[in-house]
Amino acid sequence: MTGLRVETSGDGVATVVLDRPDRLNAIDLETARLLTETWRRFRYDDTVRAVVLTGAGTKAFCTGIDRAVDVPQPVSPFSLDDPLLTIGPKANDLWKPVVAAVEGMACGGAFYLLGECEFVVASRTATFFDPHTTYGMVSAYETAYLAQCLPYGEAARLALMGTAERLTAERAYAIGLVSELTAPGAAPTAARACATVLASYPPTAVEGTVRALWSTRSAALTGAHALAPHLIALGNLPPTDQTALFTSRPRTPRPR
Repeated sequence: MTGLRVETSGDGVATVVLDRPDRLNAIDLETARLLTETWRRFRYDDTVRAVVLTGAGTKAFCTGIDRAVDVPQPVSPFSLDDPLLTIGPKANDLWKPVVAAVEGMACGGAFYLLGECEFVVASRTATFFDPHTTYGMVSAYETAYLAQCLPYGEAARLALMGTAERLTAERAYAIGLVSELTAPGAAPTAARACATVLASYPPTAVEGTVRALWSTRSAALTGAHALAPHLIALGNLPPTDQTALFTSRPRTPRPR
């Protein structure tokens, strides 16, 4: 599958790999479609009891939507088509546990995925940031996920500071975004070790626990997602202005 690689084994663990390393694993429309299809297929596959989600290579886990993608929008100001809204497991009613393994950058639309994983394992060289405000865009959906994972001030700083700062793996671990740190290149192996344990337990007990955990988030996310299209429509600069900001963005972010 172009853009996505799925590996399965006999121990109940499937590995889903964002496989566009030449684009820093940014998501195009085809990859978005394949992610949706993969999560929905796993719902019916009893041989898959836990999942590891990662990106190809060590430069990036995912850098959000590919800026080369053209997403046609409805004329109505009350509608917004966001191809990333259905790329996560929970958006597709999958309650099998998903562990994220982050190497390199995770930014922008990557939080649609990280926000729907049970926990995150990251390399010590991983970094996290949200570039939206730098480029004149409202961070609405991403911020909704971040606000569920982080203390308010940390979520606000990450969302508002844009490309001026990058959250280090150590800081992400200290504030709870990351649950385990590994040596560079070892995050997928560590995440798989966790997923193997989860896959060995009775699946209904595990899935029921995932569903119970998610119920604590879902009400807040539903409200935030309902408001997000209107905030984006009101606050986003026109695409040409966004592009101008993108080409002149600062190149030396401060690690935090």
